[in-house]
Amino acid sequence: MKIEKVLKRYRLEDGKHFRLKDHDPGDTHGLKSGNKSEAQELLSKGVQELARLQDILAAQDRWAVLLILQAMDAAGKDGTI
Repeated sequence: MKIEKVLKRYRLEDGKHFRLKDHDPGDTHGLKSGNKSEAQELLSKGVQELARLQDILAAQDRWAVLLILQAMDAAGKDGTI
């Protein structure tokens, strides 16, 4: 699975009509618990892409990224932040 295909599904070009309540918090993009190696590869590629985009955004000093992390307590959100 290519990271671009995964990201496209979650990317918003126009947030005017976006409502968080319209999105399933349990969505795993089809990844099952048995696909840990695939999930780790996607995570690694996603982190690299996010770092690349952060460099571009910081240089422009015009745009921002909003990440919404939703998980149970002790799910690792603090470590991610």
